[in-house]
Amino acid sequence: MSTPETLSVLIADDEPLVRAGLRALLDRQPDLTVVGEAADGAEVLDRIVATQPDVVLMDVRMPGTDGITATRQVLATLAAPPKILVITTFDNDDYVHEALLAGANGFLLKRARKEEIAHAIRTVAAGESLLFPGAVRRLLAARPPAPATRVTSSLTRRETEVLRLIAAGLSNPDIAAELFISLETVKTHVGNIFTKLDAANRAQAVVIAYESGLVTPGEAR
Repeated sequence: MSTPETLSVLIADDEPLVRAGLRALLDRQPDLTVVGEAADGAEVLDRIVATQPDVVLMDVRMPGTDGITATRQVLATLAAPPKILVITTFDNDDYVHEALLAGANGFLLKRARKEEIAHAIRTVAAGESLLFPGAVRRLLAARPPAPATRVTSSLTRRETEVLRLIAAGLSNPDIAAELFISLETVKTHVGNIFTKLDAANRAQAVVIAYESGLVTPGEAR
């Protein structure tokens, strides 16, 4: 469990050296603390219940229960789940796409610099910015065109504007400034978007927006 000044992290990865490296890196950050580890996706839910982390670093590919299945289990079981940040070797990994659709809050490459890893944890914990929007665009651009899987027609004009700005990487305060509306109004629109798209978070809403054709990977603001 974290204090108001720190974020607690659970590391889920089947490679002991990766877990040790991530723990050493995160424990050097004054505002981050590692509260537990899991060597398989099957262990994640029990470890979350035991340690109450704010963020889970979830290896997307594990030989037993993979990160996608573990993410689905966590989100389906817990009323207040932690934020889930999947980690992967390749940024065009189909597993990452499935993990984002399952409800993961973002993804991170294992080769990322220590500053990027710490920034990613802080970003998904705050929940008001899309993590690495350029990486999300590249991930979706690398996928073959697919028929729409979700309907965005229920969104109002303003909600559509807000969703496009989320996909461009703007935070809630940035969106408020861009559209000349209050931060509380932005939060209301974001909540309505999540409800209408049945999205768990910003990353999932953006994937739905791309797959519906509302936003295209090469689209500029």
